[in-house]
Amino acid sequence: MTIRYTAFSKAINLVTDFFLLNLCLYTCFVIQNPEKLWENVSENYHVRFLLVNIIWFVSATLNNLYEDIFKRDSIPAIKLSIQSLILFIFMVIIQRFALPYEKFPALLTIAFFILFSILILGWKTLFLLIRKPRRWSLVKFKKIVIVGAGTLGVDVYNYINKNKQLGYEVAGFFDDHIPAMPNINPVLGKINECLDYVEKNDIAEVYCALPDMAYNQVMSLVEEADKRLIRIKLVPDVKDYFKNHYMVELYGHLPVLTPRREPLEDKANEIVKRMFDIVFSLAVIVFLHSWLVPLIAIFIKLDSKGPVFFRQLRSGKNNEPFYCLKFRSMTVNQDSDRKQAKRGDSRITRVGAFMRKTSLDELPQFINVLFGDMSVVGPRPHMLKHTEDYSQVIDKYMVRHFLIPGITGWAQINGLRGETETTEYMEKRINADIWYLENWSLLLDMKIIILTAWQAIRGSEKAF
Repeated sequence: MTIRYTAFSKAINLVTDFFLLNLCLYTCFVIQNPEKLWENVSENYHVRFLLVNIIWFVSATLNNLYEDIFKRDSIPAIKLSIQSLILFIFMVIIQRFALPYEKFPALLTIAFFILFSILILGWKTLFLLIRKPRRWSLVKFKKIVIVGAGTLGVDVYNYINKNKQLGYEVAGFFDDHIPAMPNINPVLGKINECLDYVEKNDIAEVYCALPDMAYNQVMSLVEEADKRLIRIKLVPDVKDYFKNHYMVELYGHLPVLTPRREPLEDKANEIVKRMFDIVFSLAVIVFLHSWLVPLIAIFIKLDSKGPVFFRQLRSGKNNEPFYCLKFRSMTVNQDSDRKQAKRGDSRITRVGAFMRKTSLDELPQFINVLFGDMSVVGPRPHMLKHTEDYSQVIDKYMVRHFLIPGITGWAQINGLRGETETTEYMEKRINADIWYLENWSLLLDMKIIILTAWQAIRGSEKAF
């Protein structure tokens, strides 16, 4: 009898993760208190250990770390583990400063983060290496057959054959027509011979991949399979919809397709991103703005007449306009709301040229972030005129406004910044923004911030 390990694998991962977590906690406790036994520990430590366990559970749950363990590919699995670790570390640091109880020293806390990260990623990697059923002596493959040897049936075969971790092995096809299919399993017989073959050859499941026009034949096959206690799965012919990563939801018995994946539509992800924005922008305002803003303001006032700050209406989330803040980098002029800066633009001041080259002119936007008009990372907000013009000529241009605009973004770190001389160049930027919308993660935001800082230090040819 074939054994399914999905629930077992989830339980093993949960138990192992929490064992490693508490092993690291106890190790750090012993290092700090070598003379104490656990039963003599103050209640503060009990509460702290429990709180850290809860934080890991929340972090892992928000990232769906324990879902689809058997079916998830290796790279996405490791990526989710890293995202869970980053969120866990972030939340532990917050509670470390927020709650008044006895704490590990800072160096010991860092050691705990490093040790736990090494152990958890090592364990996840080991699990991915051993999870494939052929490597487990106790597991044997489920044999299945596919009804329908057309394009859809062949796609099912190729997917199952490529993803061995699913634990399936295709014995062959059943179809009333025998197409030429080199290098794959043969057609074993007619459709009406399928269930007899299944009963005689220890086949676990039937995958029906017949076209919609064969509906009556499909229903007859399902009814007969139920009578014979044969498990059958239906593969509807909707593959063309999923070429663009459509998402599926069930409204009762009705499948509803969404054109794109939007991680930030998940309220938990939205909260995590907003919390990060608040903490990050507050840190910048307190530790950077407090001394750098007055300094820059003096240089701006000495260099040219006009205000220190420049406010401009730009397109925000849901295309709602907001005032985007910047340090003024140009002389006061009447073209600022309709004309982009160009290389060698005579409007740019000497101090402004330096600020634009180093992106210092964007620093006031952390105030926009704190107020919720912007995010640290997201699509760059465009002038209202650009939104009006480009939305008429670029498909999916407005999709970028599903997100809160950012100080930096995926397009910017990939060199898609500065003047948009052609529509094609703007289209590449929009495609990058939509890619970010569909692939957001906290880890991706961290990567973009680090690369943005590096580019600011190194300088960019397109920053002028």
